Amino acid sequence: MLKIQTLNPISAKGLDLFPRDGYEVASEFSTPDAIVVRSFKMHDMELPSNLKAIARAGAGVNNIPLDRCTNQGIVVFNTPGANANAVKELVLTGLLLASRDVVGGINWVQSIADKGDEVSKLVEKGKSNFGGNELKGKRLGIIGLGAIGAMVANTALEFGMEVVGYDPYLSVEAAWELSSEIEKATGLETLLSNVDYISIHVPLLDSTKGMFNHEKFAMMKDGISIMNFARGGLVDDTDLKEALKSGKVSTYVTDFPTADVLGVKGIIPIPHLGASTEESEENCAIMAVNQTKDYLENGNIRNSVNFPKCYLSKTVGEKRVTIANHNIPNIISEVTTVFANHNINICDLLNKSKGDIAYNIIDVNGDLTDEAINELKSITGVITVRVI
Repeated sequence: MLKIQTLNPISAKGLDLFPRDGYEVASEFSTPDAIVVRSFKMHDMELPSNLKAIARAGAGVNNIPLDRCTNQGIVVFNTPGANANAVKELVLTGLLLASRDVVGGINWVQSIADKGDEVSKLVEKGKSNFGGNELKGKRLGIIGLGAIGAMVANTALEFGMEVVGYDPYLSVEAAWELSSEIEKATGLETLLSNVDYISIHVPLLDSTKGMFNHEKFAMMKDGISIMNFARGGLVDDTDLKEALKSGKVSTYVTDFPTADVLGVKGIIPIPHLGASTEESEENCAIMAVNQTKDYLENGNIRNSVNFPKCYLSKTVGEKRVTIANHNIPNIISEVTTVFANHNINICDLLNKSKGDIAYNIIDVNGDLTDEAINELKSITGVITVRVI
């Protein structure tokens, strides 16, 4: 019986995919085989030695101790694209809120609730204070053209906007999702200086933390509006407030409010609603569970943030062996030698690497004894050995 621990409420549409005759799902386990998590912060958690996988029902994995997981051979999955439509819709909402002072107008109307019969006249008189601009014909810069960025870019075209995108790491798969009408910027500086709106869609890494700072704001057109539905740490709040004060930035819409930005004129704070739709949570849960099941049952890895993609659809031997190891020379040679010495035949083998980590799926025929398994585990550089 495989034990699955949930650290947050996870949609039943996902959890119900774990068969009851082979899995036990609960929020309390001392030694789970896998964990399904959303935003729970795991950095102070002890990771049990038998933990094989962590599935993040969402895209960001800042709440998971990736280095420790990798060193213990724990595969960390995320669910890219599962919540993309929900975030896309909120980004478009942010664009509209930045263009038309709907928030200010609503707050003002609420403030005259005690005016009785005068309300209608006051509304007509005061509405000019909350005018704005149309999106049609304006230029939108998309920084990061992954699943969400591509969807925002394509939909913005339907608003009649001119869209320019920048992503130095654009994958072939992502490129196929983009409309041919989207202009590709030659560099970030070029994009920043030529757009009226910016939507940020990059991950929060050491290299991107605070990347939108005084230097970047200085490159932008005066009165620019910025949407941040990616991560709060991408924007330097101190420099942002200076840019708002000077008029360089007119509006900043963020899904990651902190105490520093609350009450600041020009900032529209949204309480992290990006992926908080019923459909998004269901999609993320389903994807997280399916990836976890495929790994536990077949050893396949898809959408891992710390291990390479590695997939063999069908076991062609009597047993399947998976090996996680440090990406150093001669390990495959030593593995095959162990199998040969124990008269075990290799039917199929797939080896993939990602940076300093490698992963192997090996289908074999023969008597896979404890002695053979222990010899595999003793090979220098091997992190985990699992027999399925």
